[in-house]
Amino acid sequence: MALLITKRCINCDMCEPECPNQAISMGDEIYQIDADRCTECVGHYDTPTCQQVCPIDNTIIIDPQHIEAREALWEKFVVMHHPV
Repeated sequence: MALLITKRCINCDMCEPECPNQAISMGDEIYQIDADRCTECVGHYDTPTCQQVCPIDNTIIIDPQHIEAREALWEKFVVMHHPV
């Protein structure tokens, strides 16, 4: 699964520097998460750091359009951080 930043985002700039995959960037109005780069911090941390640092509850949620098993997230992490 990838995560999704909802319209509740206040653009506080807390999540973007915390993302170990550089999956978060500023969109047209609010921050957005690149589903191809988001591993929900699998391979880095036990829980997604963006959710932990976000000051607004329920702003960063599981993206229903990008459901992935933990194994798929792990594979994505390996490809991004340990290319052959």
